[in-house]
Amino acid sequence: MNARQGIHELMERMSRSIIGQEQIVERLLLTLLCNGNVLVEGLPGLAKTRAVKSLAKHLESDFSRIQFTPDLLPSDITGSEMYLGEDAAERFVFQPGPIFANIVLADEINRAPAKVQAALLEAMEERQVTVAGQTHDMPPCSW
Repeated sequence: MNARQGIHELMERMSRSIIGQEQIVERLLLTLLCNGNVLVEGLPGLAKTRAVKSLAKHLESDFSRIQFTPDLLPSDITGSEMYLGEDAAERFVFQPGPIFANIVLADEINRAPAKVQAALLEAMEERQVTVAGQTHDMPPCSW
C-alpha cells in the first residue's frame, strides 16, 4: 500500500464514525500531512471533538484534551519539575504535561490567561516548551 492509499483508507475509516463531516476529516488529515496546527470552529454538537479523537484512535497515537480555564497555569499544560528528595541521584526530574501528546485538543483557548496562551504558542510554533529555564523539545511525529 502506498502513502496515497493509506491516507484514503484513514479518511474512509474516520468518515465511518463521523457521518456528514467529510470536510473536517479532510482538513484534519491535510493538517497532519503538513505537520501543522488546525483551528476547528463550529456550533456545538457537530462532532469536532469526536473527529480529533477519531484521528488519534486510528493513528494509534497519544491524545490529550486540555480544557482552558481562567485559573490555568502554564505548568498545567507544559509540565513541571518534580522534587525527588535529598537521597535521589537527580533531585529534580521533568514531568511532561499534556502538551507532549501526539495529538492535543485545546478547548476554549480564549479563556486562558496570557502566560498560558504564550506557553501553548511556544509548543505549537517552536515544538518545544520552557520550564524553569530549561528547554524541552517536543517528540517528533512518528507517522
